[in-house]
Amino acid sequence: MNTVSTESTYESINQASRWLETKIIGQDLLIQRLMMALLCGGHLLVEGAPGLAKTRAIKELARVIEGDFHRIQFTPDLLPSDVTGTEIFRPEDGSFKFQEGPIFHNLILADEINRAPAKVQSALLEAMAEHQVSVGRDTFPLADLFMVMATQNPIEQEGTYPLPEAQLDRFLLHVIVEYPDAAAEMKILELVRNESALSADDLPPPVVSQQQIFAARKELLNLHMTDSVERYIVALVMASRQPSEDQARWLEFGGSPRATIALDLCSRALAWLSGRDFVTPEDVQAVAHDVLRHRLILSFEAAAQGVTPDQVIDALIDQVPVP
Repeated sequence: MNTVSTESTYESINQASRWLETKIIGQDLLIQRLMMALLCGGHLLVEGAPGLAKTRAIKELARVIEGDFHRIQFTPDLLPSDVTGTEIFRPEDGSFKFQEGPIFHNLILADEINRAPAKVQSALLEAMAEHQVSVGRDTFPLADLFMVMATQNPIEQEGTYPLPEAQLDRFLLHVIVEYPDAAAEMKILELVRNESALSADDLPPPVVSQQQIFAARKELLNLHMTDSVERYIVALVMASRQPSEDQARWLEFGGSPRATIALDLCSRALAWLSGRDFVTPEDVQAVAHDVLRHRLILSFEAAAQGVTPDQVIDALIDQVPVP
């Protein structure tokens, strides 16, 4: 196996991933996707039933990252200014001063994002896309290291506001979190008991500096990707826009150019995390579902017959020849 160019950066991030695996039992895919989003400079939407360590995952990630963390609990009565901040009147000189909101942190947990109305969702998603907040005539930049992990609960739809498809495209990844198996559940019990018994953490987390994260982002772009793998990425996205006769009845709209960019970045991140300096078609296939799942708009016929985006993505992967 080839090694990455900067061993210290890779080893620091690898140690952080291994430490997270000791704190988040049975959710290795979620940990990997969190690290991928961090390395790609993107955001991720996590969907899963309650109690599957979604909140715990990003809170523990914040412990290994040189930066600050804030959780925003989305509710129907939340206002956009509760996320972005607001102007405060200063009576001593009759002026207004901008008071930064919780969005001005490095890591943001947007918990149950589909419980907030459209204006609040738009305020968050605009900050995600533009890395800035505009209030009145002024524009305030966000931190260079900025990542949002939004969660939504799929089992309860009453009193929720589903995210529009066009806004979902702003997320780099859409991750589905599943229940852990029996062996992992036993380890979870042991972990919770041990944490309750200890007054302090006996295994302090390894800290990854922001400089190391930015260095890793540059290294991703230097990974070797052959022309055939690039054409394979484009072919997958084009297949979603121009599906075969068998798939055309399931798809209304395919992936946008953001899907192509995300496939490129995420496959590079997966190769880098695997300790390789080259990208394979298998890397592209491994991230295709999380990259495309929220970007494909299925037809009414597909919804009526219970066809899922993952099934359509499987068909697209089977349809496009592997180089």
